[in-house]
Amino acid sequence: MGAIRPVHRTLLRDQAYEAIRDAIVSGDIPPGTVVRDAELAQELGLSRAPVREAFSRLVDEGLLETKPQSYTRVTVLVAAEVRHAAAVVRALHELVARTAVPLLAPDDVETMRAANTRFAAAVRAGDVDAAVSADDALHDVLVRVAGNRAAAATIARYTPLIRRLERRRFGDAVSCRSADLHERLIHACGVGDVAGAVAVTTEIWRALEELADGTTDHP
Repeated sequence: MGAIRPVHRTLLRDQAYEAIRDAIVSGDIPPGTVVRDAELAQELGLSRAPVREAFSRLVDEGLLETKPQSYTRVTVLVAAEVRHAAAVVRALHELVARTAVPLLAPDDVETMRAANTRFAAAVRAGDVDAAVSADDALHDVLVRVAGNRAAAATIARYTPLIRRLERRRFGDAVSCRSADLHERLIHACGVGDVAGAVAVTTEIWRALEELADGTTDHP
């Protein structure tokens, strides 16, 4: 599993979690793969303790599943679970947009616009990592400005499940439409149109709920 990068010896639990999570989301550790704490600890240059803690968190978030005394493995994509996660994330992004739009500064809107420029370029180039990073940067502006820590934490928890599906289906009609939807969202944010921003946010995340219906790993 050479795709996972070693981590620095600070915040080891969190960094182990992020490294393993990213490898799962990107598909570098495919669905169904059995993972072992000793092997990953060696690859990451860590002791087994932070890797075990990362495993526990990833099980809680639905990216790993475990059978005591038997195995820990990467979960398959389950359509219903992805759809449910997308519905939760959609509702919280709607809340965030409703809260944040009246508080946005011009620089915030420009940050969103720059992120969408990067996103559109990445989609055209077929660069999945760059597209996901730019998409996160755009939506994170609203999450940050809203200042709702509970919403931010819940979004962070469930977004990786959705990202797994997005990466698999990258380049389809949803990805191609996203840049245009982002432009509409940015325009609404720029003119202070709360209702418009919430409506576009709903459209963006409902598209991902619909995308989940095409998941084939599990009925």
